[in-house]
Amino acid sequence: MSNSKVVYEGWMVRYGRRKIGRSFIHMRYFVLETRLLAYYKKKPQDNVVPIKTFLIDGNCRVEDRGLKTHHGHMVYVLSVYNKKEKYHRITMAAFNIQEALIWKEKIESVIDQHQESQAANGNKFHSFEYKSGTDNGRNGSSSDHESQFSAAEDEDDSNSNLLRRTTIGNGPPESVFDWTKELDSELVNQNSNNQAFARKYWRLLQCQNGLRIFEELLEVDFLPKSCSRAMKAVGIVEATCEEIFELVMSMDATRFEWDCSFQYGSLVEEVDGHTAILYHRLQLDWFPMVVWPRDLCYVRYWRRNDDGSYVVLFRSREHENCGPQPGFVRAHIESGGYNISPLKPRNGRPRTRVQHLMQIDLKGWGVGYISSFQQHCLLQMLNSVAGLREYFSQTDERTTAPRIPVMVNMTSVSRTSKRSHKLHLSSVHRSPSLDQIQAANKNAVLMDEYSDEDEDFQCADQEALPSTIEVEDKRAAYEEEPKEQIDLSIFSGNLRRNDNDKARDCWTLSEGNNFRVRSKNFCYDKSKITAGKHLMDLVAVDWFKDTKRMDHVARRRGCAAQVASDRGLFSIIFNLQVPGSTHYSMVFYFVTKELLPGSLLKRFVDGDDEFRNCRLKLIPSVPKGSWIVRQSVGSTPCLLGKAVDCNYIRGPKYLEIDVDIGSSTVANGVLGLVIGVITTLVVDMAFLVQATTTDELPERLIGAVRVSHLELSSAIVPILESDSAEPSKS
Repeated sequence: MSNSKVVYEGWMVRYGRRKIGRSFIHMRYFVLETRLLAYYKKKPQDNVVPIKTFLIDGNCRVEDRGLKTHHGHMVYVLSVYNKKEKYHRITMAAFNIQEALIWKEKIESVIDQHQESQAANGNKFHSFEYKSGTDNGRNGSSSDHESQFSAAEDEDDSNSNLLRRTTIGNGPPESVFDWTKELDSELVNQNSNNQAFARKYWRLLQCQNGLRIFEELLEVDFLPKSCSRAMKAVGIVEATCEEIFELVMSMDATRFEWDCSFQYGSLVEEVDGHTAILYHRLQLDWFPMVVWPRDLCYVRYWRRNDDGSYVVLFRSREHENCGPQPGFVRAHIESGGYNISPLKPRNGRPRTRVQHLMQIDLKGWGVGYISSFQQHCLLQMLNSVAGLREYFSQTDERTTAPRIPVMVNMTSVSRTSKRSHKLHLSSVHRSPSLDQIQAANKNAVLMDEYSDEDEDFQCADQEALPSTIEVEDKRAAYEEEPKEQIDLSIFSGNLRRNDNDKARDCWTLSEGNNFRVRSKNFCYDKSKITAGKHLMDLVAVDWFKDTKRMDHVARRRGCAAQVASDRGLFSIIFNLQVPGSTHYSMVFYFVTKELLPGSLLKRFVDGDDEFRNCRLKLIPSVPKGSWIVRQSVGSTPCLLGKAVDCNYIRGPKYLEIDVDIGSSTVANGVLGLVIGVITTLVVDMAFLVQATTTDELPERLIGAVRVSHLELSSAIVPILESDSAEPSKS
């Protein structure tokens, strides 16, 4: 063993797959030192040589792979790798979540120390600095499972309630909306966490069984009338988040003890460590002799946030192995799930806030003719929170580290034969696999997991403040003085501009006051202010499609960037690349007469990729759209360079940033979700360079745009010039 200090050690599971595809697990003794992670067959003594070692530096990452199955046993898998050598990695796992999370925290603390020393060394920024980004410490590491659109690059960290160390898997699957984003910020002052303003549309409907029952006020016009308004139950349970999570994920006989609406559940398909497709029969007691029973086929996704909370999301999904069942009406979950958040202990007992949300269409004649039917059934389902509370209140036994429950994988049963399929449906106590949980991870996370964090913030020394004030005053004077207007009529893009609020398939400018950025005093009080004027003018927007990804669109003859260059203006082009069977690119052209020498924006344009990846920030918002979509997209700043691959192309008078959404399965899933309902949405996006030292504050927006009710059919195929004389890719 080396002479460096041992940070943490203990037994863990080595998990992997052999070349023939079968998984294996071995118990191994892991030792974490200040520069090294190694494992041995037994606890090392003297100078025993480890089986494998892994050098740790500031470019390393720890990914949550979620929950994996091995012969019926569930293990929580972590993967440690270096971003610059991503094929060299160590995969380790634990039989309980707490042990895995301790290891994750310890390894990340070692990585953080290396990053701090690197940053202190000549203020060098590393592009994959893992230190979450900036606001409120939230970036989530994520599974490196690649989706069908995913680039070879592994995705990065992220989130607002997905701190950088969050476990999210691939993000929630297509169209599974993350309603917890809005719920988490409901009681929080808008000045603290919400970077874009968002009103909440909930009212307290009633108090029942010690729960508060809320109803969504906003009418949703694109859902069938038979679909209920979203309702949620909020209650306090005296148990740890892990204990509650374990129960919520179970679909076996234990569920009968706390969920009165549960009749039977099984696994249809395991998607990944966070997502699964489930079949679920509801036990609804409303005139059972008259009303047919209901069943569900839905995708379930889970993730663990960095604050220790768990999110479990549901949405109905059709599946070839789970068609309509005789004697059942197939209900439709528009959105639902649990948000399990830790509270401060009281009298030595753990306390957790559990929120259960459900928006469901129970289908059938009963919904249309008897208004009380839907609400009665919905309240019966939401009462599961009271069931959880009573379940834990009736026992004093506390297991410090509950082992992940063994789940029976029903997939093979459902596919072997009709006979076994009938058994599969009739055995009431079959359990779906915990992997089901994993599936839901696939698209959910919005890019919140890539959110910036305050941990990244570096306050300048007090002695340095006098000199920075002078620079700040000069910069403020420059930014506030009236600038000569740019003639916008010379620019054009194929997506039209229309400032009418009700216009469709168009773009307009989004006011800077819609967004909150770091104030001049952020270093001391973490305060934020409205963004104010943009640094650059948005002059045109292009909406492209093609059979392949469209890189370096600034080479397109006659584009706004070339027009600006011909007139001596400087452009920053954001090319948001959305993968799919058809590739789409939304291109924003921001133009200015000149960049202020010494300014943060000038340093960003002329800097290297590592610096840019640490600083490029996006603030998204959905001002118009169903609330469920608004929560999915969120409004938390996201460090784009940490979330997805950004390719920077520096021309003589422009900088193009190609943002490859497909490089992250998380971001890819979120974008896929948005694309599916894009005609119903109004989306705001603000771009800025993150300020991380006192002299760079306050933050200023490069620019912001609002895209309204976009039509996929309006995209055109661009004609791009040859790359023979391509500018440098810095």
